[in-house]
Amino acid sequence: QVQLVESGGGLVQAGGSLRLSCAASGGTFSTYTMGWFRQAPGKEREFVGFITRGSLTNYADSVKGRFTISRDNAKNTVYLQMNSLKPEDTAVYYCAVTTRVLRIDLSRNYNYWGQGTQVTVSS
Repeated sequence: QVQLVESGGGLVQAGGSLRLSCAASGGTFSTYTMGWFRQAPGKEREFVGFITRGSLTNYADSVKGRFTISRDNAKNTVYLQMNSLKPEDTAVYYCAVTTRVLRIDLSRNYNYWGQGTQVTVSS
């Protein structure tokens, strides 16, 4: 079974940056598409972006141009670089794994999830 551990969350001022990491174990990391999602208090889980095994990326419109996903297969790790952070980005951020190729923007198509890491952006 795939295990995922997120890290790198914290408190940052608006306009600042954070880099989240997601370390994977228990599977063949290089074959997986890795997704990032977030959930703010009282809201549904929201798609942030994904990176395929071929390192193609896609992002939600709300983060496009500010966030960048990358992966290091040698370290079994995927990263979420977050720049120009806004208070609206405050949420718990989760990484997840899917072997699917269709509709990988949907959280229900991911079966393995990390524990989440809190990101808080102050005004």
